[in-house]
Amino acid sequence: MEDGVKRKLKNKVLMELDLSVEPTDDDISKIIDRCILEEDRSGYLPLKEKVMLRKELFNSLRRLDVLTEYLEDDGITEIMVNGYNNIYLEKHGKIVRAQKCFESEEKLKSVVQQIVADCNRRVNEANPIVDARLKDGSRVNMVLNPVALNGPVITIRKFPNEVMTLDRLVQLEALDEQAADFLKLLVKAGYNIFISGGTGSGKTTFLNALSAYIPKDERVITIEDAAELQIKEIPNLISLEARSANVEGENEITIRDLIKTSLRMRPDRIIVGEVRDAAAIDMLQAMNTGHDGSLSTGHANSSEDMLSRLETMVLMGMDIPLEAVRMQIASAIDIIIHLGRMRDKSRRVLEISEVLRVKMGEIEIKKLYEFIEIGEVKGRIKGSLKRINDLINTDKLINAGLYDSYKESIDGLQNI
Repeated sequence: MEDGVKRKLKNKVLMELDLSVEPTDDDISKIIDRCILEEDRSGYLPLKEKVMLRKELFNSLRRLDVLTEYLEDDGITEIMVNGYNNIYLEKHGKIVRAQKCFESEEKLKSVVQQIVADCNRRVNEANPIVDARLKDGSRVNMVLNPVALNGPVITIRKFPNEVMTLDRLVQLEALDEQAADFLKLLVKAGYNIFISGGTGSGKTTFLNALSAYIPKDERVITIEDAAELQIKEIPNLISLEARSANVEGENEITIRDLIKTSLRMRPDRIIVGEVRDAAAIDMLQAMNTGHDGSLSTGHANSSEDMLSRLETMVLMGMDIPLEAVRMQIASAIDIIIHLGRMRDKSRRVLEISEVLRVKMGEIEIKKLYEFIEIGEVKGRIKGSLKRINDLINTDKLINAGLYDSYKESIDGLQNI
């Protein structure tokens, strides 16, 4: 159906709405159905087009317009809105241009305000950048004029509907069964684990998967800029979310503030969704003060690069000698898991490394597992995580009574 007919129907529906009361979804659906039937008295519209038109009108009036259709498509993992008439989608690992777009920039701005209102955020010309989340947990970044020169820009990262476990990641070949069993033991035993990787490498998904193996009798506090984690297996769970400053530039609550206050909430473990600034020092101090088993993520190109970035972030918030910073990091973090996105668009665990002591002024790091590529079949990279070293610091496994399980898995691998 032509856009002109859609606009005519939309205006007709708006005119028939009783704006003195809040209409329900059912009220709007009934008005849309009646307007479509009146417009199509001659019956020239096929049923399929009527159904599609009904859905598009409802999404435009009640939901997020064209975004709703893309959000409901499980094959789409990323939605990139570059102005009202230019939308790109990441579908099955490939980026394609969407066939549909917003009818106007005003409609796109209206959707932007609807998104931020639903999660108690604010975005305008004075504060043109905001991170938010949708009701389904999808992560949203929005940038408005005057920063975004080609109109409002929205980037939506969708998360899988299915509960992602380590066993499911094994099926998807993100890691192998032996490495997964090893990580399960580390989480149960309370090792402090840091997940690194580039954009879109699956850090948040992997963090969710690891959290499933936290003992259910522990008290866990999650801290995030915009709540994305979907931890559902832990009864004693507290979720904290940072808050932006108001119009006057006041009442901001940062990740640093939340980490500090979380220490007074009797946590067994603290999970920081992502560390990207001076909050790193507070996270490390939390890990160093009895909160074993804490987890976090960060952007980096390798395990070694993650350590360097942590050093930089700590120095952003505290003027202390570099050697002292490195000792803090080495004492706090036990394991780094590095994820990567391969050329076939698959997400894999590339390294599992153990962080050791500071030696000769440098943090000593040792790879325990490393992804070895063996070839490519029908465009799919083949390879596996190879165990190349044994864990040195086994005290936490011993204290948790899991050392025998660890030894059995290692001995089993050696006998293969």
